[in-house]
Amino acid sequence: MTSEALPAPGSTERTRVRRLAEHAVNDRAALHHVLDAGLVAHVAVRDDNGQPYVIPVAFARRGDQVLFHGSTGSRLFRALADGQPTCLTVTLLDGLVLALSAFESSMNYRSAMVVGVAQRLTGDDELDALRCITEHLLPGRWDDCRQPTPKERAATITLALPLDECSVKIRSGGPDDDPDDLADPSLTHLWSGTIPMHETFGTPVRADHCLAETLVPSYVDGWQRS
Repeated sequence: MTSEALPAPGSTERTRVRRLAEHAVNDRAALHHVLDAGLVAHVAVRDDNGQPYVIPVAFARRGDQVLFHGSTGSRLFRALADGQPTCLTVTLLDGLVLALSAFESSMNYRSAMVVGVAQRLTGDDELDALRCITEHLLPGRWDDCRQPTPKERAATITLALPLDECSVKIRSGGPDDDPDDLADPSLTHLWSGTIPMHETFGTPVRADHCLAETLVPSYVDGWQRS
């Protein structure tokens, strides 16, 4: 199914945004933007006793799939590979919003939620998925490092979750203060506004075993957070 044929974000009963629906975004391009900007997703799964867990995972988007991987030794990942329904979320925090009241104070964010059943990948498709995840996290690194061995791949469960059902919420801008607070003269002395937040990469730190004359790869200079 092509992107054009897929349901718009938030258009199914399971994904319709009900709370703060004004922040819902129904554009698949916005969904792709959030997923492409994120580095960590959280995946829900239940164990055999019905206990729910939420697992942080590295991930990447490949077309209309979210790719992520874990250990074959993990009972939770085996449950996902066996077809247990799941929910995956990605959240990007862009700033804090300071309103005149604690109740109206908030955050600026971009978030995506995907529900469905993941498929286990094998063969060349799995290898390409591992490449996609590596390149999403570490652009330029895949061709510059050792490839996964058969033993390493045997220890890995690589999953693809289709972007068939999803929702997107984005909040931006300043505080939405209560009109009564805006008219209250006792609150006029309070500062209100937004505190932007940005992720940045720090100065590379050489590993102890790395030769002193080995230069930091040039592709690292181009890494940026959005």
